[in-house]
Amino acid sequence: MSRIGKEPVKLVEGVTALIDGQTVTVKGKLGELSYTMHDGITAKLEDGVIKIDRCCDSVANFHGLARALINNMVIGVSTGYTKQLSIEGTGFKAALQGTNLSLTLGFASPKIYQIPEGLTITVENDGLLVTVKGIRKEQVGEAAARIRAYYPAEPYKGKGIKYVGERIRRKQGKKVA
Repeated sequence: MSRIGKEPVKLVEGVTALIDGQTVTVKGKLGELSYTMHDGITAKLEDGVIKIDRCCDSVANFHGLARALINNMVIGVSTGYTKQLSIEGTGFKAALQGTNLSLTLGFASPKIYQIPEGLTITVENDGLLVTVKGIRKEQVGEAAARIRAYYPAEPYKGKGIKYVGERIRRKQGKKVA
């Protein structure tokens, strides 16, 4: 039995769930998300709690996965997800241009990231702090990772894009004899 899969998903206040066969739909103040479970995985709604069960051991891999994805949906529609990116380096900055994020990172031309539908990206602190918000955990993480991939923080001077709170291990660099 999956340790994660057998844990029930508690619905927080203001969140409602609807189970229709293999599809679980969760509605909250921030929006609505749905997930279609793998065959052999079932869900039951009892007293504000969603319980995930499986038919046999052949679908054991999907038991914990289904529970985790449904839990992420409940959190997403109630509070949402946020990732913050910090930009360090002389002349490095970000700016919003309509539905695009323009990143000036020392290249010949700025890098342009098209903001996907369902995400909100804000730029603060004179273009040095980028905040990605949304209700889908995987979409927020994917967008933040793609933005960071344009110029990951390097270990010598620490310039580049990094997550807020991320530690960059610094290297000593060349020694002059």
